[in-house]
Amino acid sequence: MASLSDSRIPNIISIRRTIERLSRGRSFVRKLPRDFGQIRVVVSPDAALKYLKPGDSAFSTDLLNFAREFVLPGNTVWDIGANVGVFTFSAAARTGPEGQVLAIEADRWLAGLLDRANHLNQPAGLQVQILAAAISNRAGYARLHVAERGRASNWIDSASQRTTAGGTRRTNLVPTITLDDLLDHGPAPDIVKMDIEGAEVMALQGGKRLLSEARPIFYVEVGHEQSDAVGKILTDAGYHLHDGDASAGQRPRLDHCAKNTLAIPSERSIEPGSK
Repeated sequence: MASLSDSRIPNIISIRRTIERLSRGRSFVRKLPRDFGQIRVVVSPDAALKYLKPGDSAFSTDLLNFAREFVLPGNTVWDIGANVGVFTFSAAARTGPEGQVLAIEADRWLAGLLDRANHLNQPAGLQVQILAAAISNRAGYARLHVAERGRASNWIDSASQRTTAGGTRRTNLVPTITLDDLLDHGPAPDIVKMDIEGAEVMALQGGKRLLSEARPIFYVEVGHEQSDAVGKILTDAGYHLHDGDASAGQRPRLDHCAKNTLAIPSERSIEPGSK
């Protein structure tokens, strides 16, 4: 016999789907935590329902902590798969006017939210540039699938669809560029954060010079299907892998990717968790 809690599950799912549909195209302004100077971001439950949560609980603690620990004043930061810009603007607050952040987002609608937030934060002197494109292993075009259940799960062709996507809402043609293309047209990054829903291998394949010459610190969200291949590319390039969710000083080297992988060049003198 089904329990009462089991009987409620279909209703909860139905309510969630209704909220997701009603949230499409809606956005509002939130402030990042106080230690980032209360910089503002333009968020949307159409990206993820968590942005409806109160206070700082709406933001991904892992991204904020990574910015706090590793992004330093004057750094150049690339945010690959910027979404609504929680990491973009937390990193920009840390780099200050002497640094810069390049936010790359394939979804034109989300890129529009980034642009609005950038305008709102102009008085703070943040140095943020926004590029509406997808990162791949070659320059060209790809089809971007806008996820039915939330734009945070959007994916491009040749990348694996996440179970959280819930299918395709629509498909848009978007330009693709490589990480090495970016290296040719601006300063090399000190930090690269990457969250691109299954396209991590293609992205790293297009970043051979980035890995061998610029050698930034990487923070990569890695799905199970991509884990082995991403780990091999990074370790073959001379990176040490660590659990990005672990606390500072508690990050032993791994021989595989974690869900959030912190990859540090092997020649760095810093210990994991130090600056």
